[in-house]
Amino acid sequence: MMKKLAIIPARYASTRFPGKPMIDLAGKSMVQRVWEGVMQSGLFEEVVVATDDDRIANHVASFDGKAILTDESHDSGTDRCGEVLQEYDEYDIVVNIQGDEPLVNVEQLRVLIEAFDDPNVQIATLGSPKINESDIQDPNRIKIVLDQQSDALYFSRSAIPYQRNTEEYPFLKHIGLYGFRSVVLKELVKLTPTKLEKTESLEQLRWMFYGYKIRVMETQIETPNIDTPEDVDAVLKQLKV
Repeated sequence: MMKKLAIIPARYASTRFPGKPMIDLAGKSMVQRVWEGVMQSGLFEEVVVATDDDRIANHVASFDGKAILTDESHDSGTDRCGEVLQEYDEYDIVVNIQGDEPLVNVEQLRVLIEAFDDPNVQIATLGSPKINESDIQDPNRIKIVLDQQSDALYFSRSAIPYQRNTEEYPFLKHIGLYGFRSVVLKELVKLTPTKLEKTESLEQLRWMFYGYKIRVMETQIETPNIDTPEDVDAVLKQLKV
């Protein structure tokens, strides 16, 4: 039986929304809502918040969560997860759950973990066919093209594939939840950044450039995340339902 570790990266010094993990969402902080959602799923043997700030670590301790202070110099949540993994060698699977997803969905987590029933899967993520023309043209909505085994051929901010012909193509939108085999995550954080990933500002292109496969599991569920203060209202509306 695979042992599964959930890591929630939470930075205080967000450029677009400083202090974001600590904002109040109907009586609870965002990081607490993410942590509780993952805990309530019952899918993980351990849930850890990975942060670079004492304020977040102390706050997590106040609601009996577990937090680990990580290096401030990390460029990504993946790097932060890699540091935490050093203290959890006995785990087989690591899931990186974004700290700005307060409505984290149990079914999404379950589908992601199911990908690892296939022993060939190194990395897993999610894709949604619920995509409109606005999403296709929006560079903030990442698109994916798959091969016949549902492994990613490419991720892009552009509308891929380019529609030269009129035949309708089943575009796929990326949902940014990632699972890794622990042995693979340890390798990924040692990889040298590439021009390709910097061009699109998508770190998964680094992994693919070096030959790692990313299995894409389909989901019909998409929950709102909070990137800027303007995103808060959409989440609050769903919390009141």
